[in-house]
Amino acid sequence: MITFDSVTKRYADGTVAVDQLSLEAPTGEITVFVGPSGCGKTTSLRMINRMIDATEGRVLLDGTDVTTIDPPTLRRGIGYVIQQAGLFPHRKIVDNVATVPYLLGWDRHKARTRAMELLERVGLDTKLAQRYPFQLSGGQQQRVGVARALAADPPVLLMDEPFSAVDPIVRTSLQDELLRLQGELHKTIVFVTHDIDEAIKLGDRVAVLRVGGRLAQLADPKTLLSQPADDFVREFLGRDRGIRRLQFVPAGRVRLADPSAAAGGWRLVTQDGRPRGWRRGDGPLEPYGTFVPGRDSLRTALDAALLTPAGCAVAVDAEGRVVGIATREALDEALAEAADG
Repeated sequence: MITFDSVTKRYADGTVAVDQLSLEAPTGEITVFVGPSGCGKTTSLRMINRMIDATEGRVLLDGTDVTTIDPPTLRRGIGYVIQQAGLFPHRKIVDNVATVPYLLGWDRHKARTRAMELLERVGLDTKLAQRYPFQLSGGQQQRVGVARALAADPPVLLMDEPFSAVDPIVRTSLQDELLRLQGELHKTIVFVTHDIDEAIKLGDRVAVLRVGGRLAQLADPKTLLSQPADDFVREFLGRDRGIRRLQFVPAGRVRLADPSAAAGGWRLVTQDGRPRGWRRGDGPLEPYGTFVPGRDSLRTALDAALLTPAGCAVAVDAEGRVVGIATREALDEALAEAADG
């Protein structure tokens, strides 16, 4: 558990970066700090590992004031992932990952064995271990950064906009990888981002900070979207927060129909039970979108319907075989139910 107890950071020129911040980041959960530039997100994060010290108040790690812990000792027990990975350019990947184990006095064989295990865990080919950072893509470097932060198995992981410098496809992949790892490892993670979609996707709890370092709202993503605390939070979440909220509504509530129920003369073409596209009359195959009813959200189902001129989402099982379709009418019903709920 990480606790901020009336924490303020005031600089010598009088600038207040964080103002009376009080919140808890529960053990084993991802707490996301999000907000506009100048709201104190990174400052707050860095006060946890004492890269910055608070002017007033206390930051507690499992009940212990971090200012009572020697900074190097504190930092060796906290994983830290930053933008651009921050890898040592002159060290091979395996030795980058093994950095903290080396500092802790592990022998070379043990540290490198641990590094190789972690490269696999974060989804990297172990053949990359003997390369240097410049030989890896941006996404691969970020995965190495996560592996390095996990090397000594720290209970706490701090992540400062770690995925903001990569392209959207890689960013989505890294987010999914983090959620997969967290499902296995259950670390206490504090994650900083300026992207509300990333915050909602990753956070068990989301702390929205306003300029000047004051806490505007702390809530789980579903509550944040449905019950913003004030106009600032509502505006920060954006006008499409209702659409974002649909990602917390299961697609299983959508009534499925036989593919023959598609309106407008559209016919779903399949091969070996899997969709190939929509066709009307003798026309060409048109795009289709799929969702898995027992796994995906109503937002995914709606996106799938919008991908095609047929206006229907194709429901598939875990192996990609068609189990039915969600017509426009069925999606409208599910949307109405979600609005009432």
